[in-house]
Amino acid sequence: MKLLRFFIRYFPPGIILEYKQGGSIKTKSIDLLDLTSDTDPEELVVEIQHSEPLITQSRVEQVKELIHRLQQKQAHNRSFFLQQEVHVHLLPLTNVGFNKSGSRFITGSYDRRCRVWDTSSGQQLLSLEGHTNIVAAVAFNIPYGDKIATGSFDRTCKLWCAQTGSCLHTLRGHLAEIRCLAFNPQSTLVATGSTDASAKLWNVKRGKEVATLKGHSAEILSLCFNSVGSQLVTGSSDQTLAVWDVATESLVHMLAGHAGEISNAQFNWDCSLIVSGSLDNTCKLWEAVSGRCVATLAAHTEEVLDVCFDSTGQLVAIASADGTASVFNAATYECMARLEGHEGEISKICFSPQGNTILTASSDKTARLWDVQTGGCLQILTGHTLEIFSCAFNYEGDTIITGSADNTCQIWRCKDEA
Repeated sequence: MKLLRFFIRYFPPGIILEYKQGGSIKTKSIDLLDLTSDTDPEELVVEIQHSEPLITQSRVEQVKELIHRLQQKQAHNRSFFLQQEVHVHLLPLTNVGFNKSGSRFITGSYDRRCRVWDTSSGQQLLSLEGHTNIVAAVAFNIPYGDKIATGSFDRTCKLWCAQTGSCLHTLRGHLAEIRCLAFNPQSTLVATGSTDASAKLWNVKRGKEVATLKGHSAEILSLCFNSVGSQLVTGSSDQTLAVWDVATESLVHMLAGHAGEISNAQFNWDCSLIVSGSLDNTCKLWEAVSGRCVATLAAHTEEVLDVCFDSTGQLVAIASADGTASVFNAATYECMARLEGHEGEISKICFSPQGNTILTASSDKTARLWDVQTGGCLQILTGHTLEIFSCAFNYEGDTIITGSADNTCQIWRCKDEA
């Protein structure tokens, strides 16, 4: 084997090795999930050398420099200012999302359109028109950002060119409304979940159906690919989750145990765990390989409306209708922090890419930033006049978007980046 070059992955932190073996070019990753700003690069390089023969003495200085660059991204808690408010649609918003860099964002609406916006200027770049009913789900194909998928109550999904706004394909086959969608990491497939109780896989390039995934008895409310695209998890109002093998298009596990509809589900980074949130007031952790429930996290008195892992997959955040959120260790199942201060239900929660900050969106018209370790509120993002139902960080963690029932999006920038 001959090492050719390095690539760096900031979130979660890691170093990608490109090497030649025989006549083939291959890659492997060195995951540095426990890296902090206090990690000693010298000691870490020694550890890496012991486990990775491609890192010879001649490469040590390069690896130390990459570790230093990764540590620089492990930022301290940041403060944000409101850059602008964008009035995005006349009818209610349904969803918002960034591209990877955060240079653009998209909005879906009851007005049957998806719109593409320039984050810096707040100017509309594209209006994607063609659906005949509510656009309920929207997504960029991250990390590429050259395509957009929209799912509608008109029972179709459309694929669009993110540069020109032209409709590339209209994906027909569902018998009822499309509620959720996601691209796989390779951007070769898009998955859709529907009120017809099925999920479908579609070939992005050809615009053709690849598979129909049947196993649920009621509508599918959430779906998510794992980080390598080999499995898909779907969550349903039938109170179960299903894990699907993408290559064979087959059901691997039905995950039963919740006593209420599934609000969200997600894989962790290394694809070993699935987290699920339910209207039964609990969050559960499941082994992806065995389908076994390994923990039930019961920290809330009302419905769990959203759940997520941090970028390393080591922490779980839970948002509840009781107006609080909580943070758990995904390995020990210990509650590390309770986030208290909102005056209404929390419908959305996410970690910053660095993993040290949590962002929540609430019906109390505010979004809040929280310290993961202490649970303390760092900043309250105010200005919306109705409930906030969506929020997100960009890849770098220096820009935040919030979407509200007041039909506006607010763009918040890190003061350090201003």
